Formats: sequence, structure tokens, C-alpha cells
Amino acid sequence: MTADVLPALTAEARGAAHSEGACAHDDTVLADRQDGTVVRHGDTVAKAHAPGTDPGELARRLAVAADPALGGILLAPLRPTPVDLHGRLVTFWPYGSPVDPGNPEAAPWEDAAALLARLHRSPAPDGLPPMRGPAKAARAIARLRAVGPHPAAAPVLRAWAVLPAWARAEAPMPATATLCHGDLHLGQLVRRPAATGPWLLIDVDDLGVGVPAWDLARPAAWYACGLLPPEEWTRFLTAYRIAGGPAVPAQGDPWPALDVAARALTVQTAALAIAKSAAADRPLDEVEQAVIDACDRMSGAPPELATDFAK
Repeated sequence: MTADVLPALTAEARGAAHSEGACAHDDTVLADRQDGTVVRHGDTVAKAHAPGTDPGELARRLAVAADPALGGILLAPLRPTPVDLHGRLVTFWPYGSPVDPGNPEAAPWEDAAALLARLHRSPAPDGLPPMRGPAKAARAIARLRAVGPHPAAAPVLRAWAVLPAWARAEAPMPATATLCHGDLHLGQLVRRPAATGPWLLIDVDDLGVGVPAWDLARPAAWYACGLLPPEEWTRFLTAYRIAGGPAVPAQGDPWPALDVAARALTVQTAALAIAKSAAADRPLDEVEQAVIDACDRMSGAPPELATDFAK
């Protein structure tokens, strides 16, 4: 992020916290990435969204998160509209404690699945933009191509090329009115109140209407790549089905519904792995190589035909 925005964002977080009656606290940068910077001051979090974020679309997504009908599913913002800060849109949120990455056994897979199922069953408001999952995958491929020639890129690009156009953000998604998160992973859950409250979904940047299978695709892809233990995948899928989630059939093989989205998330993950390793001038690690190897296997069978590209 530009050097002048981070101090200004921190000042905005302090101001928002004080307006909420909070006392002085230390400032903490929770994230500083290309797609957004997040600063915490006490119980208040300020997020500077990615450059070029559409203010109208972000406002509509914020309105969904603020809707009382979705209370208990999405973390509600502190303010209903974003503010402009040096050309970046900024939103304000209450702080919630995240999933502990050092304690994978306690990962709230059942809670994540139940929240997704409730979100997918909620009526989507009129005028909500499309879910941005495919667009994020396409941006990952653009980052990979910007790296230039790379020995690991070929299988990733082959796997991308055989995906249907909608999964590459080159055509509209299949007709659906399902409300989707758009970027589900365990980092998108927090407890509010912190430490003791229920789990809630955060980050509305990719929220919209679309294919609900996309929200299950990251854990499905990890499972298919051998990176998520089968028992954890089973916990997640079973909880989603028990909660009445519409993305997969209530019984039987879920993979025909998940295959395209899981492939797209695998390609996205592999593309970002290569781009990040190249930027850091380091070799690919074992997990990154496993995802690239999965792309190589995927490219040999068209989507929706193979049921397990991990083998």
C-alpha cells in the first residue's frame, strides 16, 4: 500500500474507535496486501479496499452485511457507507477474533459450513452484483502471466484453458439468484464478541449472486489435492448438507456439482503460488508444488468428467 495511506488509515481507525467510545489502544496492522489493508485500533477495524473498487457495488454489499435478516451470518459494519481516503474506499467493522492457524484441530469446519448454508438459503436483494469468485481467479492468472516464462506455469495455464468460460470470468455465471460469499476460507471467520461469541463470516468484497458451489470449492480443492484430511472434508460437507445447503445434492456424490469450481480454485491457488514465489525469488514449497501437480493432472481430463483429480 502507498506510504501515505497506511498512516491515514490508522488515523481513521483511531477516529472511528473514539467515536464508538473506545479508550486509547495500540494500533495493529492485520493485513497489508494488494487487495486491501486492514488496521485495528481497539475494538474497531478499518479496511482500505483494493484500488478501483466500485463504490456503488461496495455500498450494496455493505447493505447486505448490515441487513438484520442476515444477523448471525455476516459481521455487520459499524458504518453503512464507505469513506474515501486518498482515493481508496475505507469501511469500518467491529473486531472479532480469527481462527487460530496454530490449532488446526480446532478449525470450525462445521460452523463455516452451517453459515454458508444459511447464507445460500437467504434471499438475495435486488441489484446485488455478481459474486466475484471467477473474477479473482482470472486476476490470479493475470498475475501469473505477468511473471513471464516460468517452468511451473504450463500445467496451470493448461488447466485454466479447459475450464468453462464462466469459471474464467469470460461469460456470465449460470443463471442463479443464490447469495454467495465469493471467497470462503477459514480466514473469513471471526468470533464476535471476540474469543467467546459465535462465528460470523467477514469480508464482503466478493459477495454477490452466483454459483454457490464456489463457496465450497476451496476446501473441496484442498481435499482433492490431498492437503485437507478426508475426515475434515467430511465434517464440512456433512454439516453443509445437514444445514440444508443448496450447492450440492442432499445425498450421493457431491463432485459433479463441485468439480468446475474446485478446479478453478486449484488453478487460482497455483497461479498465486508461482507469482508469490517469483516475487520473493524463492523456490516453490511442498504445498505449492502439490497444487501445481494437481493442475497437471486436471489438464488431462475435461471438467465435470473426472471425479477425483487427486489420483
